[in-house]
Amino acid sequence: MIEITWVFFPLHPETPPEGRSLEALFADQGVDLEAMHNRMAELMRAEGLPYGQRTHTYNSRLAQELGKWADTQGTKTIHDALYRAYFADGRNISNPDELVRVAESVGLPADEARAVLRERRYRQAVDADWTTSAHRGITGVPTFVAGARGVVGAQPYDVLDQLITSAGAARRIPS
Repeated sequence: MIEITWVFFPLHPETPPEGRSLEALFADQGVDLEAMHNRMAELMRAEGLPYGQRTHTYNSRLAQELGKWADTQGTKTIHDALYRAYFADGRNISNPDELVRVAESVGLPADEARAVLRERRYRQAVDADWTTSAHRGITGVPTFVAGARGVVGAQPYDVLDQLITSAGAARRIPS
C-alpha cells in the first residue's frame, strides 16, 4: 500500500495577497509565457487534468494551511479542489473568501474553515513542512519522493511508476 503525504513548499512566498502577473514574475528570465502555457496545457490534457489560461500567480500560504486542516478532517479532495481553483479557474487562492468557497465545495463547514484561516491554526504545521522541504533540497512543485529518490515537475505515469517501484512498492496486477 502506498500512503500519500502532502508536504508543502514555499513557492514564491514573497507574492503579495493580490497576486502578481506572470509577466512580472518571469520578466527577467526570458520566459515565453505562451509556450510555457501551451506546454503545461498539453501535459495536463494528456493526464486528463483541467488547466486554464492563468495570468497571475498568487501566494499559496493560506491555501496550504487550509489543506493541512482539511487533511486532519479526512478530506483529501481539498487538494484537487485547490488545484482546480488555481490552475483551471485562475482564482486568487490567497483570498480567505475564495478559500472558504473551496472548502465548502468539498463539504467542509464554512465557519470552521474561516476560523482556521483567521486564527492561522495550521501555521506551525506548514512552517514544519517548509523546513522539511528545505532539508530535502526541494526546489519546485510538484516534487514526488519515494524512499530516497525524487522527481520534480509534472511527470508521466511511467516515471512515477518507476519511482515508487524502485522504493519497494509491489506492482499490482490489474484485475
